[in-house]
Amino acid sequence: MDISEEAFIINLGVHIRQLREKKNLSQQDLANDCNIPKAQIGRIERAKVNTTVRTLVKIANALQIEPKDLLNFSIKP
Repeated sequence: MDISEEAFIINLGVHIRQLREKKNLSQQDLANDCNIPKAQIGRIERAKVNTTVRTLVKIANALQIEPKDLLNFSIKP
């Protein structure tokens, strides 16, 4: 199955937002836990940036999940 990079990044952002909201965290809470700017969390969730693996690991740690779980989502075109 071919998936576009854009579709992947969009769906990743949606998934991160869902995981964050499930933990009842605001973007600011997650940003504080990751030690990154709140605006960066917003850009990731809105698919405005192609984030680094390093940042994904920080997000996974803050959400208390395995990094692989950040990538466990269905791609919607």
